Amino acid sequence: MPHTSSQSKPSAPNASWLNGAALYQIYPLSFRDHGGDGWGDLDGVIEGLDHVASLGVDGVWISPFYPSPRTDFGYDVADHRAVDPRMGNLAVFDRLIERAHGLGLKVLVDLVCGHTSNAHPWFVDSRRSRDGDKSDWYVWADAKPDGTAPNNWLSVFGGAAWTWEPRRRQYYLHHFLASQPALNLHHPAVMDALCDTAEFWMERGVDGFRIDAVDFFAHDPQLRSNPAAVWREAEPPLKPFALQQHVYDMMHPAIGGILSRLRGTVERYPGRVLLGELSSQPGAGQRIAAYCTPQGLHAAYTLSLAKQPFSARGFAQALSAAGRPESICWSLSNHDVERAASRWLPAGADPQSFNALLAMLAAALPGTVCLYQGEELALPNAVLEQHQLRDPFGITYWPDFQGRDGSRTPMPWRAAEPHAGFSAAEPWLPVPDAHLDLAVDRQERTAGSPLAVWRAALSLRRDLEALRAGAVTAVEEHGDLLSFERVSGEDRLLAVFNMADRPAEFALRGRGELEDLPVPRVPGALPPELTADGRTLVMPPLSVFLGRLRTAS
Repeated sequence: MPHTSSQSKPSAPNASWLNGAALYQIYPLSFRDHGGDGWGDLDGVIEGLDHVASLGVDGVWISPFYPSPRTDFGYDVADHRAVDPRMGNLAVFDRLIERAHGLGLKVLVDLVCGHTSNAHPWFVDSRRSRDGDKSDWYVWADAKPDGTAPNNWLSVFGGAAWTWEPRRRQYYLHHFLASQPALNLHHPAVMDALCDTAEFWMERGVDGFRIDAVDFFAHDPQLRSNPAAVWREAEPPLKPFALQQHVYDMMHPAIGGILSRLRGTVERYPGRVLLGELSSQPGAGQRIAAYCTPQGLHAAYTLSLAKQPFSARGFAQALSAAGRPESICWSLSNHDVERAASRWLPAGADPQSFNALLAMLAAALPGTVCLYQGEELALPNAVLEQHQLRDPFGITYWPDFQGRDGSRTPMPWRAAEPHAGFSAAEPWLPVPDAHLDLAVDRQERTAGSPLAVWRAALSLRRDLEALRAGAVTAVEEHGDLLSFERVSGEDRLLAVFNMADRPAEFALRGRGELEDLPVPRVPGALPPELTADGRTLVMPPLSVFLGRLRTAS
């Protein structure tokens, strides 16, 4: 039986410029190096903005550029209101904002609210004693009588979520690395400081924030231990974090109040938005409904599609479980997961046709869509040797899990130049040989390249109101075929995707007359065909159909 779902039309009360927008994520350490030290910087971002604008996106999300020891490559923030001197300064950031706005691009920056670096002055003060000015700015707890941690909570990156601090004779909480202590967001002074930080960047012209790791903002105040997860596989999971049900260490109802405080700050600046990252824990649809309100987030950033197997059923389930897809920012790849071009490519399939399918799928999604740098080039994930790894997550679990470095290698700009034009110096991560033929300059000269296909797909999204801002209805899967409709007023569009490397047939089942709309294809790719009786679409492998439905007269 086919899986079917219907979604409602976007609601107006929480509308913003994010609805229907296409964003482009810049991971600045790997985007472009202007300074010549092998690490990307803000001047490099400025140099690359023309390329980003040429894609037809509405805005950029720039990952952290703040001062940081880089144990987690920027997400361990040591100063929320400055630029890492290795990446530039505030004057360079101001030029970046001016250039982006001049190109018609909105700018979102990461606001890391839930934790800081252990080198942050706030934590240096907090760890000093139990009675200082910032003693309660982080989550501290006494040891159990036997000296062990307060409970069984685990870090996402492995090991206990608690580390002993001898100066205070207490443990501090960290959901990620031990160098990333968790802030106490229930403390009014902490929220004051974070809201002041948001104002600092909005005064400099940013158009909003991508808020990191929202689900970890609050936890059970009684610090109860998590129950064990039900595990039915033959072997335990690679990462022990999956062995618990995370009912006490994250996703606490108090998160709503924290988001409300941030929203109140942003509301004082017209047109500014909050885009909050949700975890892949169960119940994302309910949390999206709870968080995305006029008192909370404008939209939720999720990897729910990226975590799915590449199948019609998986994608249909993810779209259906969203509940309010207009409130979602969908992403197929980012700096934390394997690139889609490698993760999902069916064995033996044509990478070019697969890329065209991904581009149109992204362009047809409801809500907001976010491309990750290099996705428009169809970059595969880099395969690194163990000695080349930088990511502590990958170093811990090598070789069973190779970490996140494979998606973070430098952007290839010019194929014939050293390090593909990313830097004049040896880059912090290597440029794979496989990326050279996919460099920006080569694709600019190649008709039907992945870059050309992505531009055409995003142009189609901009031009068709139903694709950009319409409701999504009739989400269905029939074997290898995913289909849904996008509806805006009287305009109804039918999108059909063959998710497999084999032909398939799609029965129209009395949908009315069908006007075929042009979609970008790679050279030589066969288009879907309508049978002579007009009842069936014959879909070639990894193909896309987009058509306008008209009521038969």
